[in-house]
Amino acid sequence: MTTQPISDEVAIRIALAARALPDTSVRELIEALQTNIEGDLTEEALGQLTVTQLKRSFGNIYEVDEGEWEGEEADNADILAFKEAVRILWGEQEECEHPLPIEPLQAGDMPNSLRIAVASNTQEKLDGHFGSCHRYLIYQLSVDEMKLIDVRSALEADLSDSKNEFRVALIKDCPLLYVMSIGGPAAAKVVQANIYPMKVEQGGEIREILADLQRAIATSPPPWLAKILGVGADQRVKNYRAAS
Repeated sequence: MTTQPISDEVAIRIALAARALPDTSVRELIEALQTNIEGDLTEEALGQLTVTQLKRSFGNIYEVDEGEWEGEEADNADILAFKEAVRILWGEQEECEHPLPIEPLQAGDMPNSLRIAVASNTQEKLDGHFGSCHRYLIYQLSVDEMKLIDVRSALEADLSDSKNEFRVALIKDCPLLYVMSIGGPAAAKVVQANIYPMKVEQGGEIREILADLQRAIATSPPPWLAKILGVGADQRVKNYRAAS
């Protein structure tokens, strides 16, 4: 049970989410949420909820290792309703009112650049864990330019046979991944896909973090970064000069 009053924002999200679920009252949804959320129902707590957890709260389905699903099969309308409810609980509708500055990459743009995936939940921030983030922000980065070129939702990972494999497939064109944390099995799958995971536990504004990466590219990249950039071993320290 909650130990403090629900904020107006949380109350609004829960009320709207209940409307998205067939034959579900606000009270029933609150009771379902409390089976998966320890302590108070806050915006932060709602932001960590997954589709799997919400469905399990209503007794429709349960989850086993690697995100495999067992139990009663849900039809497409049921799945879509739960997905929409989770988006509302996350506050994604509010986020959509402030669209991110996506700049599609055209053929020939940004030669000698690097594509990067970032685990994110809000705006242009690195604030997500690999296995639970809401989406991946995709950036194209060169020595002197940085573009957000795509935003890829990870919501459907909860409906796949393997959450980790689904998430890896989302970012398979990105040789570099930034996360706040990543588990051992997930990291192994990421590395097997030729993606280098970078853990930044404190998170932060992603453009500031990527600016540090730009400086490393421009000067003397560490061996792991030089390998991604295709810089030969003989150029990695001595006389290194990044192409622009």
